[in-house]
Amino acid sequence: MKRKTNIVLIGMPAAGKSTIGVLLAKKLGLSFMDTDLVIQAREKKLLPEIIAQRGIDRFLELEERCLCSLGVTDSVIATGGSAVYSGQAMAALGGTGVLVYLETGLDALETRLSSLDSRGVVRSRGQSVADLYRERIPLYQKYADVTVPCGSMTPDQVLSTLMNIKQIVKG
Repeated sequence: MKRKTNIVLIGMPAAGKSTIGVLLAKKLGLSFMDTDLVIQAREKKLLPEIIAQRGIDRFLELEERCLCSLGVTDSVIATGGSAVYSGQAMAALGGTGVLVYLETGLDALETRLSSLDSRGVVRSRGQSVADLYRERIPLYQKYADVTVPCGSMTPDQVLSTLMNIKQIVKG
Protein backbone atom coordinates (compact mmCIF):
# COMPACT_ATOMS: atom_id res chain seq x y z
CA MET A 1 0.00 0.00 0.00
CA LYS A 2 1.30 3.41 -1.00
CA ARG A 3 2.18 5.68 1.92
CA LYS A 4 0.00 8.78 2.18
CA THR A 5 2.24 11.82 2.54
CA ASN A 6 -0.30 14.62 2.05
CA ILE A 7 -2.90 16.11 4.35
CA VAL A 8 -5.93 17.26 2.38
CA LEU A 9 -8.32 19.73 4.01
CA ILE A 10 -11.93 19.65 2.87
CA GLY A 11 -14.94 21.59 4.08
CA MET A 12 -17.30 24.44 3.41
CA PRO A 13 -16.10 27.79 2.06
CA ALA A 14 -14.87 29.91 5.00
CA ALA A 15 -14.30 26.84 7.19
CA GLY A 16 -10.66 27.89 7.57
CA LYS A 17 -8.99 25.40 5.23
CA SER A 18 -6.41 27.87 3.91
CA THR A 19 -5.70 29.45 7.29
CA ILE A 20 -5.35 26.11 9.06
CA GLY A 21 -3.45 24.66 6.11
CA VAL A 22 -0.68 27.24 6.30
CA LEU A 23 -0.34 26.79 10.08
CA LEU A 24 -0.34 23.00 9.81
CA ALA A 25 2.24 22.99 7.01
CA LYS A 26 4.56 25.21 9.06
CA LYS A 27 4.11 23.04 12.16
CA LEU A 28 4.83 19.79 10.28
CA GLY A 29 7.50 21.12 7.92
CA LEU A 30 5.43 20.38 4.82
CA SER A 31 4.68 22.38 1.69
CA PHE A 32 1.32 24.16 1.42
CA MET A 33 -0.96 24.32 -1.60
CA ASP A 34 -4.30 26.10 -1.99
CA THR A 35 -6.06 24.56 -4.98
CA ASP A 36 -8.23 27.63 -5.56
CA LEU A 37 -5.03 29.61 -6.10
CA VAL A 38 -3.67 26.91 -8.42
CA ILE A 39 -6.84 27.14 -10.53
CA GLN A 40 -6.64 30.94 -10.62
CA ALA A 41 -2.98 30.83 -11.68
CA ARG A 42 -3.65 28.26 -14.41
CA GLU A 43 -6.63 30.20 -15.77
CA LYS A 44 -5.15 33.66 -15.14
CA LYS A 45 -8.51 34.74 -13.70
CA LEU A 46 -10.15 35.00 -10.30
CA LEU A 47 -12.59 32.25 -9.28
CA PRO A 48 -15.69 34.50 -9.54
CA GLU A 49 -14.64 35.47 -13.09
CA ILE A 50 -14.09 31.85 -14.12
CA ILE A 51 -17.48 30.82 -12.74
CA ALA A 52 -19.28 33.81 -14.28
CA GLN A 53 -17.66 33.40 -17.71
CA ARG A 54 -17.59 29.63 -18.02
CA GLY A 55 -20.42 28.47 -15.78
CA ILE A 56 -20.54 26.05 -12.89
CA ASP A 57 -20.19 22.83 -14.89
CA ARG A 58 -17.08 24.04 -16.74
CA PHE A 59 -15.56 25.32 -13.49
CA LEU A 60 -16.14 21.94 -11.82
CA GLU A 61 -14.41 20.24 -14.76
CA LEU A 62 -11.42 22.59 -14.37
CA GLU A 63 -11.33 21.93 -10.64
CA GLU A 64 -11.51 18.16 -11.11
CA ARG A 65 -8.68 18.24 -13.66
CA CYS A 66 -6.58 20.38 -11.32
CA LEU A 67 -7.19 18.14 -8.28
CA CYS A 68 -6.43 14.97 -10.21
CA SER A 69 -3.17 16.34 -11.60
CA LEU A 70 -1.53 17.94 -8.54
CA GLY A 71 1.23 15.35 -8.28
CA VAL A 72 2.54 16.64 -4.94
CA THR A 73 3.89 14.82 -1.90
CA ASP A 74 4.63 15.93 1.64
CA SER A 75 2.11 18.74 1.39
CA VAL A 76 -0.89 20.20 3.13
CA ILE A 77 -3.54 20.83 0.47
CA ALA A 78 -6.45 23.20 1.04
CA THR A 79 -9.20 22.40 -1.45
CA GLY A 80 -12.05 24.53 -2.65
CA GLY A 81 -15.36 23.82 -0.96
CA SER A 82 -16.74 22.31 -4.16
CA ALA A 83 -13.98 19.70 -4.51
CA VAL A 84 -16.28 17.03 -3.04
CA TYR A 85 -18.56 17.20 -6.08
CA SER A 86 -15.99 15.06 -7.92
CA GLY A 87 -15.64 11.48 -6.78
CA GLN A 88 -12.68 11.12 -9.13
CA ALA A 89 -10.89 14.07 -7.50
CA MET A 90 -11.61 12.79 -4.00
CA ALA A 91 -10.23 9.37 -4.98
CA ALA A 92 -7.06 10.98 -6.38
CA LEU A 93 -6.55 13.14 -3.30
CA GLY A 94 -7.37 10.28 -0.94
CA GLY A 95 -4.86 8.07 -2.72
CA THR A 96 -1.99 10.32 -1.68
CA GLY A 97 -3.29 11.89 1.50
CA VAL A 98 -5.44 11.82 4.58
CA LEU A 99 -8.72 13.66 3.93
CA VAL A 100 -9.52 15.93 6.87
CA TYR A 101 -12.97 17.51 7.07
CA LEU A 102 -12.95 20.81 8.95
CA GLU A 103 -16.53 20.69 10.20
CA THR A 104 -17.98 24.15 10.82
CA GLY A 105 -21.52 24.93 11.92
CA LEU A 106 -24.03 26.74 9.77
CA ASP A 107 -24.26 29.77 12.09
CA ALA A 108 -20.51 30.40 11.87
CA LEU A 109 -20.53 29.96 8.10
CA GLU A 110 -23.43 32.36 7.59
CA THR A 111 -21.49 34.98 9.57
CA ARG A 112 -18.26 34.40 7.62
CA LEU A 113 -19.84 34.11 4.16
CA SER A 114 -21.30 37.55 3.72
CA SER A 115 -20.87 37.53 -0.05
CA LEU A 116 -20.92 34.19 -1.81
CA ASP A 117 -20.46 35.70 -5.26
CA SER A 118 -17.31 37.71 -4.48
CA ARG A 119 -15.68 34.57 -2.97
CA GLY A 120 -16.29 32.46 -6.06
CA VAL A 121 -18.47 29.91 -4.30
CA VAL A 122 -19.93 27.29 -6.64
CA ARG A 123 -23.68 27.34 -6.18
CA SER A 124 -26.92 27.37 -8.13
CA ARG A 125 -28.68 30.67 -8.67
CA GLY A 126 -30.55 31.62 -5.50
CA GLN A 127 -28.93 28.89 -3.42
CA SER A 128 -28.36 30.10 0.15
CA VAL A 129 -25.53 29.22 2.51
CA ALA A 130 -27.99 26.94 4.36
CA ASP A 131 -28.96 25.20 1.09
CA LEU A 132 -25.31 24.71 0.17
CA TYR A 133 -24.56 23.42 3.67
CA ARG A 134 -27.32 20.81 3.53
CA GLU A 135 -26.18 19.70 0.07
CA ARG A 136 -22.46 19.40 0.84
CA ILE A 137 -22.31 18.07 4.40
CA PRO A 138 -23.11 14.45 3.38
CA LEU A 139 -20.32 14.62 0.79
CA TYR A 140 -17.72 15.90 3.26
CA GLN A 141 -18.76 13.17 5.69
CA LYS A 142 -18.59 10.52 2.97
CA TYR A 143 -15.04 11.34 1.88
CA ALA A 144 -13.42 12.32 5.20
CA ASP A 145 -10.87 10.03 6.81
CA VAL A 146 -10.89 12.34 9.83
CA THR A 147 -13.46 14.91 10.95
CA VAL A 148 -12.46 17.83 13.16
CA PRO A 149 -15.48 19.57 14.72
CA CYS A 150 -14.12 23.13 14.68
CA GLY A 151 -17.17 24.76 16.29
CA SER A 152 -16.07 28.03 17.84
CA MET A 153 -12.41 27.04 18.06
CA THR A 154 -9.68 29.49 17.13
CA PRO A 155 -7.22 28.51 14.38
CA ASP A 156 -4.63 27.67 17.06
CA GLN A 157 -7.11 25.40 18.83
CA VAL A 158 -7.92 23.62 15.56
CA LEU A 159 -4.20 23.22 14.91
CA SER A 160 -3.69 21.72 18.39
CA THR A 161 -6.53 19.28 17.74
CA LEU A 162 -5.01 18.26 14.41
CA MET A 163 -1.61 17.71 15.99
CA ASN A 164 -3.17 15.15 18.34
CA ILE A 165 -4.63 13.03 15.53
CA LYS A 166 -2.46 10.00 14.77
CA GLN A 167 -3.18 9.98 11.01
CA ILE A 168 -1.99 13.60 10.75
CA VAL A 169 1.27 13.40 12.64
CA LYS A 170 3.77 11.59 10.47
CA GLY A 171 5.80 8.93 12.24
